[in-house]
Amino acid sequence: MRQAAELAAAEINAKGGVKGRPLRLRVADDSGREDTAVRVAEDLYREPDLVAVVGHLTSGTTIAAARVYGGGASPVPMISPSASSPDLSGINPYFFRVCPTDLSHGPELARFARQSLGAKRAGILYINNDYGRGIRKTFAAEFTRLGGVIVEADPYVPATPSLEPYLSHMRLGGADVLVLATERPGAELALRELQALGLRWPVIGGDALTGIEADGPLAAGVHVSSAYLPDRPDERNRDFVAAYARAYQGQRPDHRGAGAYDIVRLLARAIQAGGPDRQAIRDYLVKVGRGRPAFDGVTGAIAFEGGGGGGGR
Repeated sequence: MRQAAELAAAEINAKGGVKGRPLRLRVADDSGREDTAVRVAEDLYREPDLVAVVGHLTSGTTIAAARVYGGGASPVPMISPSASSPDLSGINPYFFRVCPTDLSHGPELARFARQSLGAKRAGILYINNDYGRGIRKTFAAEFTRLGGVIVEADPYVPATPSLEPYLSHMRLGGADVLVLATERPGAELALRELQALGLRWPVIGGDALTGIEADGPLAAGVHVSSAYLPDRPDERNRDFVAAYARAYQGQRPDHRGAGAYDIVRLLARAIQAGGPDRQAIRDYLVKVGRGRPAFDGVTGAIAFEGGGGGGGR
């Protein structure tokens, strides 16, 4: 997210900035913790020159921060590239996002499991936060509707030392697909223990597993739901991927980075139209795709719905 946002800002500034002034990024780290996200949001809210926020990354931290940004006499518009919890929809009129919600990821994974993999009995491992619970709930609902059976759905926390007991119990229950509603560290732990147990289930997971292909043989056969692929063939995305690789030594962006890149460019357009004013930026964003043309980004056409409070694609 940070690298792609910095790339977007550098490109904008190289062309003269916004209304003749350079666009400046203020980078903050919420450490993936909700209490830290609140403190970060409070600090950013108080900065008079700060006009919008790109983020946060995870659903839990975004929910916590959105309550800060959306309050007081001068709310801050925020656009997340990756916070997918349905609970964010309607959280405040200044919140937007450019990613699908768990209401999209979970059911799509369920349809893939039933219709493409032919799975009948699913085991679910989910990280016990807003993201994991969201994927688990929406997958289970659609998988069951399609005639599948949820053998077991087990939560874990990052400090959980082993997932082997859950996997062994799922084997006894006859699972024929494993859903990892997890972040990458948890998925990698599960995959190592699957190998140790000699289990060769098909494995599917949400967009938090993006990049797991870098694990090589460990990740072989894992299917991931993602709203963005760096090999998307249109010219705008090809240019972005090439510029990203030049800036960051051959690296490829993921959905979080691509979303952040689009958000910075969209915010620059909003500032160009209405000036560096929080209310004016929010008023501009509300009309994107609703009276104002959709924004053509590297992730596709961006249009917000619902009058703010959790815009969608």
